[in-house]
Amino acid sequence: MHGRFSLFNSLKSELSSCTLLITGGTGSFGNAVLDRFLASDIGEIRIFSRDEKKQDDMRHLYQHTHPELSDKLKFYIGDVRDLSSLRDVMHGVDYIFHAAALKQVPSCEFFPMEAVKTNVIGTDNVLTAAIEAGVKTVICLSTDKAAYPVNAMGTSKAMMEKVIVAKSRTVSPDKTKICCTRYGNVLCSRGSVIPLWIEQIRSGNPITITDPSMTRFVMSLEEAVDLVLFAFEHGTSGDILVQKAPACTIEVQAEAVRQLFDKENKTEIKIIGIRHGEKMYETLLTNEECSQAIDMGAFYRVPSDKRDLNYDKYFKDGEVERNTLTEFNSNNTKLLNVEQVKEKLLSLSYIQEELAKLSK
Repeated sequence: MHGRFSLFNSLKSELSSCTLLITGGTGSFGNAVLDRFLASDIGEIRIFSRDEKKQDDMRHLYQHTHPELSDKLKFYIGDVRDLSSLRDVMHGVDYIFHAAALKQVPSCEFFPMEAVKTNVIGTDNVLTAAIEAGVKTVICLSTDKAAYPVNAMGTSKAMMEKVIVAKSRTVSPDKTKICCTRYGNVLCSRGSVIPLWIEQIRSGNPITITDPSMTRFVMSLEEAVDLVLFAFEHGTSGDILVQKAPACTIEVQAEAVRQLFDKENKTEIKIIGIRHGEKMYETLLTNEECSQAIDMGAFYRVPSDKRDLNYDKYFKDGEVERNTLTEFNSNNTKLLNVEQVKEKLLSLSYIQEELAKLSK
């Protein structure tokens, strides 16, 4: 908590009176950013997304909960697939958090070109419009599924990262800095599994899990925002930054939820098998990326290769030195037990609110 407070305060002066654009801003990440920044000295936060209903819900929520601050919040309907709508929203923007994405693994498996249009072409559009408008910094959000991808969503995010690094070479970082953050499963975010499990328990149904030994990185929405802010402050253009996140097995996570929401321990845990395009464990840094990674305490920074295509090492020379760090994945990071996962869950406002409903 102290680190989070310090990181936030160190950016206060830089963000004062500025305009921040969040693409895909009606999602869980956008709401977490608003909770952190709306009451600060920030000048304006623009929410850019394609769902007018979610925008209307968000507008009314903040008009009700923060009426004195709601004037700072502006809404723009548009789609990252449409470059013209991005150009319309870019005027006067200082910083961008690019969170718009298709991120559901099964749906992207069946509609891979839709993932390409949003995650790859959409990101290129965001960066093109940002560079044209002279935006100072763009932080793009990626996923652990982009490392050694085996599914369409992860592959599209891996290509998104390549677009980010390539685009960063086309503009001076003094004009527009472009960085990428990569993180694992965000607990209780929209579309994640824990809200589903809670609903299954309430309905008297079994908790459904894919494979009990499957591991996943775990982080809170607040930690996801911390990673973006760390990249904002410490990243250089073309970097990929990750948090040294812990992980747990799916069985441990499900058991933690069951113990919190079913005091009588009546809920069965049912194994349904792995879904389309899923892996048994996820990777935040590949072995190849680890060879270049810079340890920054609670984070790793992977700098991009700044050379152009006409360099000898690309064609005939190799790298003599490399880090001893190996692949950073959800099997070799710190694995949390049930009590540790429960402690992490109990720190989340979503879990606190859901538990409060049980006591009514």
